[in-house]
Amino acid sequence: MEKKLIFAIALSMLVLLAWSAIAPKPQPTVVQEVTNNNLASLTQAPAAISQQISCPPKEDLACLKFNQADFEVDFIESLAAVKSVKYNRFQGAEFLLVNGFALEEKGLIFKKENETPEGIVFSAKDAQKKITKNFIFSKSGYGMDLEITVRNLGNQPLEFNPPVVLGTLIYNHSNQQARYQDMTISTREKTSHTSARKDQDFADVKFLSLRDRYFCAIIAPAEGDYVGLLRKINKEEASLALMPKEGKIEPGKEKTLLFHIYLGPQDLRLINQANPNWSAVIYYGTFDFIAQIIWQLVDFLYRMVHNWGVAIIILSLLVYLLLYPLTLKQMRSMKEMQAVQPKVEELRKLYKDNPQKLNKEIMELYRAHKVNPLGGCLPLLLQMPIFFALYQVLIRSVALKGAHFLWIKDLSEPDRLFVIKSLSPSFPVMGNEINILPILMTIGMFVQQKISAVAATTEAAEQQKIMMIIMPVMFGLIFYKMPSGLVLYWFVNSALMLFYQWKISRAK
Repeated sequence: MEKKLIFAIALSMLVLLAWSAIAPKPQPTVVQEVTNNNLASLTQAPAAISQQISCPPKEDLACLKFNQADFEVDFIESLAAVKSVKYNRFQGAEFLLVNGFALEEKGLIFKKENETPEGIVFSAKDAQKKITKNFIFSKSGYGMDLEITVRNLGNQPLEFNPPVVLGTLIYNHSNQQARYQDMTISTREKTSHTSARKDQDFADVKFLSLRDRYFCAIIAPAEGDYVGLLRKINKEEASLALMPKEGKIEPGKEKTLLFHIYLGPQDLRLINQANPNWSAVIYYGTFDFIAQIIWQLVDFLYRMVHNWGVAIIILSLLVYLLLYPLTLKQMRSMKEMQAVQPKVEELRKLYKDNPQKLNKEIMELYRAHKVNPLGGCLPLLLQMPIFFALYQVLIRSVALKGAHFLWIKDLSEPDRLFVIKSLSPSFPVMGNEINILPILMTIGMFVQQKISAVAATTEAAEQQKIMMIIMPVMFGLIFYKMPSGLVLYWFVNSALMLFYQWKISRAK
């Protein structure tokens, strides 16, 4: 029993630590880097690579709004850059880019030149050049094109290949939605996902992506060779940009760079409509393969029943049926444990002064009766990858944002039956929110532990009581702030297990 108690505590802590490590952000992935030896061959202006990509200046940040049917874009006029995008279909949710599609070229101040229903044009010039930036929005969807035209006004050839900034990552952002920022870098060799905070360069870039919890920005050059640049600005900020390898413009001539862009929700159908090659942006972290299957299944169930809560309940039922053979084996293992328990108690009395001998004899007893003391934990361990994958699906899927079910207002957030605003100080972990589902789940786990408890001596019974308290409380605390859709899934699974155990206990 001591080993079961230790294992239960260890398993609870493992779940807590794994959730803390996996849930807030995807695991950083090693990305293709350009070595110092070949930087010179990538561009004729290598100094620009080492230059830090900066945030927009504080002065002259007048904003312009450009309205589309489904979203509204805030531009910083002096930079001809996208500050943020607001989405009408998603309760006005905002996607923050800070300085999206700005040129890293100091001293240029852009002015709006023209605006039509199809787009907006900015221009800036100095003694050497004139730059025109034309944002052309699609008639439907979230795609757009960006044309950057540079005209050489001087008498000498112009070397001009400044980075085009996709956007700025702000770590530890106060906005919960923005805390899930990470990047996708797709090159000719591979596609990588990272949330690293160090300077890196990427050769032969096909597209770059920056995303938060629900939305993403994707930029891809229409043609030509580009280098991707990730630059750490300070402790809290980093910037991602594209830079053309070549930028020579003859006197009196002009050069146009064309980029295809997506600014919208992380929805596979919408992204595929813009460009099927960008689907790799949808990434769920360590358990991505499982998460992709779960999302396809949940999405299919939703289209059948037209309710996300019901779809999650059906998913939980399907997973339970899938693991039923293991659950049945678990129940048999528990019955076998109960059958040998009297002999275990005899061994405890016989070797009470020799713990090492006692443990050895108990293991021999289990081996002789073909009993696995940890067999009951296998279904729970197999649920863990599904659990973490489903967490990423629920926390990332914009389709579930604002999805209602019974009293739950948003399945991607805790269920929050009500909030005690006057409570000060608030409860540790729980805060001032009363979330019913985790409480019901904890109660269900107490009952489940009670039903599955085996007969034991006074000492073993005390250990059982400790385990019956620790496991439900630990899981209750872990689940308390999780998305209600995930808690609903686990609650239904626990309820099915409880019902099955109750039926077995009635049949005895």
